[in-house]
Amino acid sequence: MENVFIKEDDSILDAMRTFDASGRKTAFIIDEDKKLLAAVSEGDVRRFILSGGDLNDSVKKIANYKPRSLKEDERDDAYDFLRRHNIQGLPIVDENGVVIDTVFWSENHYKKQSELSCPVVMMAGGKGTRLYPYTRILPKPLIPVGEKPIAELIMDSFSEYGIDRMILVVNHKKNMIKSYFGEVDKPYTIEYVDEDTPLGTGGGLSLLRGKVDETFILTNCDILIEEDYSKIYAHHKAEGNVITMVCSLRNFQVAYGVVEFGEHGNITDMKEKPEFSFFTNTGIYIVEPEVIDYIKDGEFIGFPDIINRLKDDGKKVGVYPINENTWMDMGQLDELGKMENRLRGISK
Repeated sequence: MENVFIKEDDSILDAMRTFDASGRKTAFIIDEDKKLLAAVSEGDVRRFILSGGDLNDSVKKIANYKPRSLKEDERDDAYDFLRRHNIQGLPIVDENGVVIDTVFWSENHYKKQSELSCPVVMMAGGKGTRLYPYTRILPKPLIPVGEKPIAELIMDSFSEYGIDRMILVVNHKKNMIKSYFGEVDKPYTIEYVDEDTPLGTGGGLSLLRGKVDETFILTNCDILIEEDYSKIYAHHKAEGNVITMVCSLRNFQVAYGVVEFGEHGNITDMKEKPEFSFFTNTGIYIVEPEVIDYIKDGEFIGFPDIINRLKDDGKKVGVYPINENTWMDMGQLDELGKMENRLRGISK
């Protein structure tokens, strides 16, 4: 039975850590006798965060105290039950309500709910200096993760939603990128936008002027998320954002004892290897085409600076929070092996 259980006095942050540790999107609240009390989904947490909630609040604030469950003799109907009710996980309980097992969607059962028709724009022109020495030979988009380059894996993941138009903004070793994808059989088209001089993480979008006139997904060429893009897109539209940034929870533990002190060197507090939790930018966005008009031709600018420019003009920029376990970042050497293991289904 999977470790997807939490207690009533746990925090919402504890629930998110349980999602990350288990790789599941649902956790169940049980009492000391393992009796089912409630359920908490990733969606419940996301709505709470977007409403301005505190991650240190009790998980009881968002829990569903009327959770669905099945008895042992109903187990064979579990996947049909999950599909009918559009839920990710389900506890199996005995006659006393004690959890004896859990059932979740697997890769073989999970089907995406919606298709998308928007284009994907990938910023694929950087030198990838964090991945030296690999990028001394290959451009970052062609660094292999398993049997495919990362850029191909990213585009394939979007293709699963029916997206068939990919636009790559290329610069460094662009001919190698074009040559590789020219030989690959793929269910989507690839258009190239040549960035002749480096324009930063956002300036290259000015080259899309006149080429893109609809909402698009913007992504870096070195990250992959295991999330339903159609839900992110729907959230973006429902909120009326001009940009929606996908942000991931990060848990970071300091390797040393942290000391705080005041006047005369008097110690005021000590924490042994404290852990911090925060949200960080994944490098994936949903973007409205009007954003391109905020970038001058040939301007060197980072995309975060473009966001600030839009905010200063009163435009609405929002976030879509995800769990740490769903974000794979290939931009650093020590993450390459982890990503390959994840894609092969090997445990961390």
